[in-house]
Amino acid sequence: MTDTLLRWSYPRIIAHRGGGHYAPENTLAAVRLGAQRGFTMVEYDVKLTQDDLAILLHDDKVDRTSNGSGDAGAMSYRELATLDFGAWHSARYAGEPIPTLYAIAAFTQHNGILSDIEIKPCAGTEEHTGTLVTRMARLMWAHAKVPPLLSSFSEIALAAALREAPELPRALLIADELPTDWRERMQRLQCVALNMNQRHVTPDAIHRVHEAGYKITAWTVNDTVRAHDLLDWGCDAIFTDEIEAIPASI
Repeated sequence: MTDTLLRWSYPRIIAHRGGGHYAPENTLAAVRLGAQRGFTMVEYDVKLTQDDLAILLHDDKVDRTSNGSGDAGAMSYRELATLDFGAWHSARYAGEPIPTLYAIAAFTQHNGILSDIEIKPCAGTEEHTGTLVTRMARLMWAHAKVPPLLSSFSEIALAAALREAPELPRALLIADELPTDWRERMQRLQCVALNMNQRHVTPDAIHRVHEAGYKITAWTVNDTVRAHDLLDWGCDAIFTDEIEAIPASI
């Protein structure tokens, strides 16, 4: 797949959720920290507010990573903006607001940072989220030399992304071993990469994915020996929370 190879311009080490363990996940502070540590690509989770603004958040609920509670998808951006998304991590980050995709797009592009946008729909909003997040990404990265990689566990969201902006590269996230129909799913969604749980990435899996013409990445790799093994086997990229122990230049 020559087209796949041409559309892959990403580094081998990617900071997970912006700054890994070292800053409150999915915040502008985290992305800034990842950039300060030399990472040229960051991954972050994006979902929609009740009023259809794209925000960074992993969970459906805000309880774990803020001083609030409830479903993010049932809240307006105005409501979410009153919450503290930093103090749960450490006092240093108290007062950190929930970031919009607009803010992250501006920071990353002005600082030469590439993006893996994981489309993370709230339950029941897969197609809508896939469509709107992709539409926003297409607009925000319209003049970028390297487009963001759109990834998701939701095949409904990825199918919506394909319809909305087929020119943006996509990656299918899977949590288990290679399923028997992985090739068919990749072809249907026209993905360029398979993002696998690192526990199930083996030399054979890497060979099979490469032989089919796709890239393969591993998440989330926090052990330095494992990181070296995966890269030595030919894994195209790894995602890490350990942005101190596993440097961007490994």
